[in-house]
Amino acid sequence: MNRRTFIATTGASMISWNAFSAPSEKVNIGIMGAGGRGAALAKSFLKIPGVQVGFIADPDFNRATGVSGEVEKISGKAPKVDKDFRKILDDKDIDVFVCAACNHWHAPSTILAVKAGKHTYVEKPCSHNPHEGELMVEAAAKYNKLVQMGNQRRTWPKIREAIDLIQKGEIGETHLAQSWYLNSRPGIGKGTEKPVPPGLDFDLWQGPAPRKPYKDNYLHYNWHWFWHWGNGELGNNGIHMIDVCRWGLGVDYPISVSSSGGRYMHQDDQETPDTHMVQFNFNQGRHIQWLGLSCNRFPEGNNPEILFIGSKGSLAIKGSGYTIHDSKGKETKKATGDGGEVEHIANFISSVRGNGKLNSPIPEGHKSTLLCHLGNISQRTGRTLKCDSKNGMILNDPEAKKMWAREYEPGWEPKV
Repeated sequence: MNRRTFIATTGASMISWNAFSAPSEKVNIGIMGAGGRGAALAKSFLKIPGVQVGFIADPDFNRATGVSGEVEKISGKAPKVDKDFRKILDDKDIDVFVCAACNHWHAPSTILAVKAGKHTYVEKPCSHNPHEGELMVEAAAKYNKLVQMGNQRRTWPKIREAIDLIQKGEIGETHLAQSWYLNSRPGIGKGTEKPVPPGLDFDLWQGPAPRKPYKDNYLHYNWHWFWHWGNGELGNNGIHMIDVCRWGLGVDYPISVSSSGGRYMHQDDQETPDTHMVQFNFNQGRHIQWLGLSCNRFPEGNNPEILFIGSKGSLAIKGSGYTIHDSKGKETKKATGDGGEVEHIANFISSVRGNGKLNSPIPEGHKSTLLCHLGNISQRTGRTLKCDSKNGMILNDPEAKKMWAREYEPGWEPKV
């Protein structure tokens, strides 16, 4: 059995996700990445009883010490600090590894973490390219470690309720899910090569990615818009909505993916689309559509973020609640609820302690992330992709297949 067959046939059932041995009631975590996500995750983890942030690592040492100070103010204890995340993996006192670094680090660091015996919480998208997602699923199974992706809607109570209603036929036979992401991001200009800022180890920041010289418009956020490190808005925010669409429709791998759009708003260095429309087609006549506008937010009003269309009506999701309309457009039910990061993290920690089951285990995170990768590959090649419904593999397109994986800086190739 080859790797892709293994992943396709065992992703949902290869292990019982709550059957792992757990550390003691006290859980000590180490966080890689001290930007906005790393700081937010540190604060969220500290809200869970018995959880301690024991280590912060970031190649920008100034950011690492900054988050360490914030943790100390909350918990009364300063975590260890280092620029190299591998120090977290070597630390026997750390039970859980948290990856809040850039996308090109998500899979390589997670694979190293589970090999080092750490349960792992990894930010979305779980991988930079499809092959890395396959390796993550394989590694979690091989080393018997929990890996959860940070797609928080999988835990929000009313979103879970909405998906349950859809799957029980509340709006009839459901064949279409539409989703949107809107923002008004500014341009990033034309970057120039400059000396690396003090305190930043840019070589370590690049890690598994082949080396590029430092430019002044890469860090600390704009890397999202360069294919070398990021996955554009589709991987940055589209993943959240597409994951819920896939979940609600009960689909895994597509049979075709088509993409259109481009960069229209700013004449700058960004490579990824600011206007992006993607359609995913599945067996049984089911479809997911996504529209992402990064730089041109239209009036939102009551527009949903996700809309499921069924034979008996529709279900619209916005924020942490939902609304159901019948086939004539009359509202029949409305539910509001709470939704945030802490609930999703609590689910992860409960599972680590052996008292629960992951709401977003890595096989599910990989399937949703793969859709984003396929959408980007379709966009970059300018062609509709035909895919194997058993594993999502691209069929009969050698150029597109080359984007299934990436080249790595020598010595940094991820290995299970």
